[in-house]
Amino acid sequence: MAVKGGKKRATKSLQPICRDYTIHLHKVVHGIQFKKRAPRAIREIKKFAEKVMHTKDVRIDTKLNKHIWSNGIRNLPRRVRVRMARRLNDDEDAAEKFYTLVQHVPVASFACLNTEKVNED
Repeated sequence: MAVKGGKKRATKSLQPICRDYTIHLHKVVHGIQFKKRAPRAIREIKKFAEKVMHTKDVRIDTKLNKHIWSNGIRNLPRRVRVRMARRLNDDEDAAEKFYTLVQHVPVASFACLNTEKVNED
């Protein structure tokens, strides 16, 4: 059996950054019981943000929450465009150095949208 190994990659230190993503919610909640769809969608958005932004602390903006729940618990929007901003935690006794804020970005159409870096204002 071959020995796995090689060089260990050094992890880069995290920096504040802001990106826009499109999340396909219909794919995420396919096969999920109707009364659990909106809460599952919120959990999956948090899980996605944790994975791509490398922070355990993920905060959902109230406008995004209202947009997901706008059609009720069972009829979600098919896709949602979100802005994920990794920010420095101001709280000195926080366990994590950074947190991620996930906000809704209204768009007219989802055609030809890619992940984009955004200048945070």
